[in-house]
Amino acid sequence: MLSSIALPLLALASTAFAAAGDGDWTVAYAKATTALAKLTQANKISLVTGTGWEKGPCVGNTASISTIGYPALCLQDGPLGVRYAQQVTAFPAGITVGSTWDTSLLYERGYALGSESKALGIHVQLGPVGGPLGKIPAAGRNWEGFSNDPYLSGVAMASTINGMQAAGVQACAKHLIGNEQEKERDTINSVIDDRVNHELYLWPFAESVKANVTSVMCSYNKFGGSWACESEALLTSLLKNELDFQGYVLSDWAAQHTTAGSANAGLDMAMPGDNFGDNNFLWGTALQNAVSSGQVAQSRLNDMAKRILAAWYFVGQDVDYPTVIGWTSWNGGYGGPDVQSDHKNVARSVARDGIVLLKNTNNALPLKNPASLAIIGQDAIVNPAGPNACTDRSCDIGTLAMGWGSGTADFPYLIAPLDAIKTQAALDGTAIITSTTDTAASGASAASSAATAIVFINADSGEGYITVEGAAGDRLNLDPWHNGNALVTAVANVGKPTIVVIHSVGPLILETIVALPSVVAIVWAGLPGQESGNALVDVLYGSTSPSGKLPYTIAKTTGDYGTAFQSGQDNYAEDLYIDYRHFDKSAITPRYEFGFGLSYTTFSYSALTISALSTSPGSSATIPGGISNLYDVVATATATITNNGTVAGSEVSQLYIGLPSSAPTSPVRQLRGFSKLALAVGQKKTATFAIRRKDLSYWDVTAKKWTLPSGSFKISVGASSRDLRLTGTLS
Repeated sequence: MLSSIALPLLALASTAFAAAGDGDWTVAYAKATTALAKLTQANKISLVTGTGWEKGPCVGNTASISTIGYPALCLQDGPLGVRYAQQVTAFPAGITVGSTWDTSLLYERGYALGSESKALGIHVQLGPVGGPLGKIPAAGRNWEGFSNDPYLSGVAMASTINGMQAAGVQACAKHLIGNEQEKERDTINSVIDDRVNHELYLWPFAESVKANVTSVMCSYNKFGGSWACESEALLTSLLKNELDFQGYVLSDWAAQHTTAGSANAGLDMAMPGDNFGDNNFLWGTALQNAVSSGQVAQSRLNDMAKRILAAWYFVGQDVDYPTVIGWTSWNGGYGGPDVQSDHKNVARSVARDGIVLLKNTNNALPLKNPASLAIIGQDAIVNPAGPNACTDRSCDIGTLAMGWGSGTADFPYLIAPLDAIKTQAALDGTAIITSTTDTAASGASAASSAATAIVFINADSGEGYITVEGAAGDRLNLDPWHNGNALVTAVANVGKPTIVVIHSVGPLILETIVALPSVVAIVWAGLPGQESGNALVDVLYGSTSPSGKLPYTIAKTTGDYGTAFQSGQDNYAEDLYIDYRHFDKSAITPRYEFGFGLSYTTFSYSALTISALSTSPGSSATIPGGISNLYDVVATATATITNNGTVAGSEVSQLYIGLPSSAPTSPVRQLRGFSKLALAVGQKKTATFAIRRKDLSYWDVTAKKWTLPSGSFKISVGASSRDLRLTGTLS
């Protein structure tokens, strides 16, 4: 289901995609079949086996095949920018673009990411991220994805993939599936109920396949007792058969464990080939021997090669595609072309529109020519050693603009909040007093000298191969880092109006901060990338009204989430009930609910209309994404959204459905549509929600299919999962 603004965007995506490549799997496979006939057995083996760690310019490389004009394939991280390269854009992280709820920005960011990768000669950009989905709020890599709601994540995945592949680069949806924590990520066994898997964790990947993603990366963990990269149930039965995935599956780096087992399960490409340079190639010569001995069928090898070739043809990389020239991942990425173009504008728009205003007492914001401001906290400045001083962002010094790990990129520059505020302050004649440490006494002293205090705090996380301040990827708790609560308390106790700006990888427990009377505003600025300060000033000073909405729930206590890190095996005992689904089921009041976000204006909702449910059975053919009729629009709902405030603004209206009683026990409500509308003062527009058959169905574990239950569906439309302004029924 696409929001109303996404419908014209889909046409744009289709046009751009057709221009970039064939955009037709039938044509791509015809070309792949012709090319395959020209390959030797050795060629096929080289096509599916990485050349080895650091044995090529990219993080992943395969050998070229001159007989068919096939290049040395370049695979490169990552989901927010090109890792290990210079003169590239460091975009806001996935969780911040998810906070925009804006399909046009998702597409634009994807297109910009793809354009930069293509210009550098990269064939496969390793993103976007649909897993982890984020069931555990402190999990280290949640920030790389878009939301812990599968519907929002699915729309974000599809929009991003459409943009990336329209630009000509192959997208790679990762990590399939069950890598929901960094703790023991390479050994833990994820045991996920079939219904839970379909309705939550597999959902974003199904949307990725529907968007014709060309590659999928399998994860490190076990899935139902088998390694995810060696699970036939996952790679073949679910992904290739049920979802009709047309592209190829590649391993996460060194996530492959056997030669024949991985091949027969459905793995198509082994990356990086060896185990990070130990010269232990599980494919290569070993795979050739396995085929010769009959352990792996020749047809399976041919299928691997054909899938990889088809993906290459599908996005048009066989025609005039750039090559990697002048840069390498292993020399700091220097020497390549400047590929940034005007993408800083996209980065700023995403960072700005991803800001969520959580609290704004008596219209404390926007700022209006303040006489003096105290800017407090280390998070207000760039790391004094430089924004790229720590490898893969493996420290938390200075302002937080991305987490750490392989999903990072080098900043071409980083606009700190303090620097951007100083620029605006010079125009306004505002005196700036600073305390850019996290020392409570220093912060309180600065606050006492100003009319208003702005305190910057953060919380960081990342990938488990790096430990930062005792956190091995996953966060140790949901508190602000560096005693942020104490810093805010000391400043607020001075008694001046205090604005708290938070850069965070995910939810924090804010009860200490919210309880302070002097805290008049809380600004959730996420992980904003290189344009951090500029985007923040746009919102703080009101040139743009905040329009971001939370892509997850902020609880009052950590225990309210109902999930926790596991050891050895995770049985996913929380079932379908993660995030707001759990809060609704257990009648827990959150601090800030899923979908929440304030504006500088106000919006009214009226005139809900709901069409009748279509009785047309649709096509039962299997297409990429699953059975065709699952994606048929079977009902439409509309609502009128009016800006009845005093400034222009954008509102994200959200549609939730409740299944009828004939369905098995299900969440109280589930997001199944959203629409972001820009509205001038007094303007009204219609939000339209196209509801698909899948959006109204549940996964029947006995019949092994999606089932549309009989009876009446509850339809709710509102400003968040708890602020539901309009209700009706669909039958």
